[in-house]
Parts: sequence; structure tokens; C-alpha cells
Amino acid sequence: MPMLILVICCLLTLGYAALMVAYRIGWARQKEFMVPTDFTPATFISVIIPARNEAANIGSCVDAILAQKYPKDLFEVIVVNDHSEDDTDAIVNSYGVANVLCINLADHLLPGEAVNAYKKAAISVGVKHSKGSLIVTTDADCMAPNAWLLHIAAIYQARQPVMVIAPVTYKTDHSLLHTFQLTDFMSMQGITAAAHNLHLGNMCNGANLAFQRSAFEAVNGYEGVNHLASGDDYLLMMKLRKLSLQGIAYLKSAPAIVSTTPQPSLGAFLQQRIRWSSKSGKYNDFRLTAILLLVYVFNLSFLVLLIAAFVNPLFGYILAVMFIVKVSAEYFFLTPVSRFFREQWVLTYFPLLQPFHILYIILAGFMGLLGGYKWKGRNVR
Repeated sequence: MPMLILVICCLLTLGYAALMVAYRIGWARQKEFMVPTDFTPATFISVIIPARNEAANIGSCVDAILAQKYPKDLFEVIVVNDHSEDDTDAIVNSYGVANVLCINLADHLLPGEAVNAYKKAAISVGVKHSKGSLIVTTDADCMAPNAWLLHIAAIYQARQPVMVIAPVTYKTDHSLLHTFQLTDFMSMQGITAAAHNLHLGNMCNGANLAFQRSAFEAVNGYEGVNHLASGDDYLLMMKLRKLSLQGIAYLKSAPAIVSTTPQPSLGAFLQQRIRWSSKSGKYNDFRLTAILLLVYVFNLSFLVLLIAAFVNPLFGYILAVMFIVKVSAEYFFLTPVSRFFREQWVLTYFPLLQPFHILYIILAGFMGLLGGYKWKGRNVR
């Protein structure tokens, strides 16, 4: 039995290390996009922002979009107020400019209509009332740099993809919890870019995403997946992939990085990650499913080995070797990614945060399969 466990652990470790090396290669091969010097904006963009109880953030978010280095007559901002209990809608309506619109989601739902995916419903309503040929989505707690729309439009006009995936980062206070979230999130962002280049399964984040309005309509929006609470980004991407396997572009460009705020507490962080993990059973991509399974089983093995070490010290040595390989392989992958996001300082704390990372992967993955979580004051299944 010890020999069998040793063989399994060796295979898991080699597989995980190889995956991190592949991601490093994929990240390097994903070239940074530069706006051509002769670029002329010609795309009307509708920025759609679903918002629920975001009075503290929505003003800054809209201000950042209005400050874009993009022709004012070529974009609009549509905030879809999702049953907010604060002044979110009043703040948006106070702008009083033609290209900022606030829509109340409640006004577009049938009386007594059961909704499980409020964000999908909000985006759908926003698209319906938009004028743009290109839809860009972000979140109400996000901040966009002033060249954001310019870069999205430039890659869209150059390549005409059905979807543009763009990077997101966290603005932190350098606390332990924020540092942990930044490290984890930055890793996911790096994997998103690398996996896109290597064709190892696509990922995306709705905080910085663009798609063709015509493509959205061609796949009937979220029809077929609108009963699922999460996945407004990934599940739409999978539908759009059926239109064009080569029509999804990744925008690797520092001026296009959108920043958002980490979760304020450990409990909120876990609920967020459980929400993200709840999509794991919905992936219609065997490559991504296989990778996620490898990552989960690899992390789960640490807990199994820790328990087994109390019976046989050999398992403790195996655990130590696997831990060293895990830290080294992830550090190797994260080094250039952290440089791109200008967050190299997190690598100082990276090894110390690994035990927490392992535990959260195990917990969030398990709870995600159960499908229940709390988000934005709602209990969701």
C-alpha cells in the first residue's frame, strides 16, 4: 500500500509540475497587444454594469469610464440596477448625461417571475437596451484605466473576435487577507492567458469582458444556461465558441487591466470562491475538467498525506517533497505574471501562504459541488 500511494503521489506531482511549466510557456507565448499608431476608433461600445447595493462604488466606476481616452460619441454606459436597497440608482441618474443610463431590472421582470441568475438577467436587459455593436461588461466595484476602451476597440477592430477576454487585478491594502487573495487571483489571471494560448481550456472574468452584440443574439444570449446562478462569463463564452473556435481573443495589455477590490473578510472570500467553483460541474470542456480534477486531487492529497503521516512517518516525507515541488513550480509560473501586473512583492509571502491555499482549494471545491452559497445578500443554489 505505501508503494502504491508513493506512485500515485509521484504521478500527481509530476503532472502538476508539468502543468505549471506549460502555463509558464503559454504565458510567455501570449504576446502583449499594442494599439497601432494609426488606429482610428470606429466601434460603438456599450458598457454594461450590473449593480446591486453598490452606492459606495458605482460613482467611481462610472467616473473612470467617462474619463476614457475614447470618443465620447462612440460609447455609452448602462447601469442595470438589480433591486438595490441603497442609492445606487439615484447616483447613476444624477449624472444627467446622454451616454449614462440607469435601468431598473425589476421593471423588466414579469410579476412573480422566478429568477435564479440575476446577473445574467441584468446583462440581458442591458444588451436589449444598448446601441453598441460591441458589448463590454464590468462590475460596479471595478476601476478601469483611461485607455481601457481604446485597447478593447483596437484588438476588436484588428481581429474581429466574437469575444475579448481581458485582465483583472485586485487593489489591496497589503493586509494578509488581501495579499492572499491577490496571489490567488493573479495566478488565475495568468492561467487564463496561458490556457488561451495553449488551447488548454478557456477561462474569463466578467469584470473585463467584451463580446459582439450580434454573436450574443445569434446564440440567444443566456438561453439554456439562465437557470444557473453563476457563469455569466464562462457559460456565455462556451456558447460563443460554437460560433467560432478561433474567434476569442485574449487582450494581454497593461493599460487594459481593470482593478477591483478583494473580499473584506475570510467568509466573504470563501463564498465568492464557492460561487466560482459552483460552475465546475457545468464545464463542457474535457481539457479544463481534467486540469481542474488534477489540481483538486493534487491539493487533496496533502490533507490525506498529513493524516496518514500520523500512522506512517514515510507519508510525512512524501508530503514535504510534494510541498516543495508545488511551491517551486507555482513560483516559477507566477514570477513573470506578477511582473506583468507589477505585483512582484507578493512573491515574498507566497511560500508562507501555501498551506492556506491548499485548504481553501479543498474546501471551496467541495462546497462548490454542493452548489449553495450566499452572495449579494441572497442565498443562491
